[in-house]
Amino acid sequence: MLLLRSSPASPFGRKVKIAAALLGLLDRIEVVATDTLDPSDSIRLQNPLGKIPCLLTDDGTALYDSRVIVEYLDSLSSGRKLIPAEPKARFATLTCQALADGIADAALLLVYEKRFRPPEKHETTWTEHQHGKIERGLAALEAAPPTGEIDIGHVAVACVLGYLDLRFAGAWRATHPKLEQWLAEFAQAVPMFEKTRFVPT
Repeated sequence: MLLLRSSPASPFGRKVKIAAALLGLLDRIEVVATDTLDPSDSIRLQNPLGKIPCLLTDDGTALYDSRVIVEYLDSLSSGRKLIPAEPKARFATLTCQALADGIADAALLLVYEKRFRPPEKHETTWTEHQHGKIERGLAALEAAPPTGEIDIGHVAVACVLGYLDLRFAGAWRATHPKLEQWLAEFAQAVPMFEKTRFVPT
């Protein structure tokens, strides 16, 4: 059994779960709740960075981050693949994933800035820099949403849009109609997207 250290709100953990479902590997994975802020949580022993997601393989090897985990899961699948083998398609897919993950990284930094620093200590230059990454990334995806057979690029884009819905009230939707339609179609094609949606209580 593979152990996935993650949390329900993580866009990167969500990406791994959806990838596992698409690859037919979900029944081989047990998700273990993780608190990255708890000094006693064993995640800090499994991943020295204390970050999620982290996958523990059958022999106890720890794999991180989400891109490494997805590539590992892809290697386990004897059927469907989420990372194309053909070089041009492969690097296009991996670049799309990197763009989506970069948007998610910037969004997470904004969330942490608000969560852990009082308003009077917010650094405008820093937050504007992160907003710029998100805006440019979304503009690039609006101009050219992922197409073709669903791969890990598609999954990563869907997960970051879902995270922006969760943490920023879906403000991106007002100015990115192509992406909004794209996400609706993705959600219809991939039921696991809705199943992994985090709803705060």
